[in-house]
Amino acid sequence: MTEADILQTFIRILRDLLTDESVALTMDTRRPDVPNWDSFGYVNFIVAVEMEHGVRFGVAEVESFDTVGSIVRRTAQLRGAR
Repeated sequence: MTEADILQTFIRILRDLLTDESVALTMDTRRPDVPNWDSFGYVNFIVAVEMEHGVRFGVAEVESFDTVGSIVRRTAQLRGAR
């Protein structure tokens, strides 16, 4: 699965969580860029990503992700490590 494929799953996940089909993400998107993506939604998003991709992030990682791209890249790394 490519980073572009992973990004597409992230878009689907976040659209579902926020019940907003207009959500668009890029590798440079930051949480404040997305309306209604609060800290509770972020935690739900991370859990959904972990379940969808069969990965686990450490707490420090989750707190350090600054862009969607950083989550995509880490997901790709962890998927490759399986």
